[in-house]
Amino acid sequence: MARHRYEIRLRGRLTPTMASEFEQLELNTTTAPVDTLLEGAVDDGAALHGLLRRIEALGLELVEVRRMADDPSNAAATATASRVDGL
Repeated sequence: MARHRYEIRLRGRLTPTMASEFEQLELNTTTAPVDTLLEGAVDDGAALHGLLRRIEALGLELVEVRRMADDPSNAAATATASRVDGL
């Protein structure tokens, strides 16, 4: 499987300790709603599932997982998203 960029949205802000669990990803926060965005390249499907398991193990609320387009200049137009409800 090819390496793809992902954006993972979590509810709330991460503490510095929790943020250190995701050092390989860029971390940003939004103010309304207060969410944390993890963004970066993921090697393959197994690595993505590992990230999702780590999020679950830390008790974080997953809001959305979005695979970004390979071409950064066209990412917003062609991104595919999965909304997560009830987690």
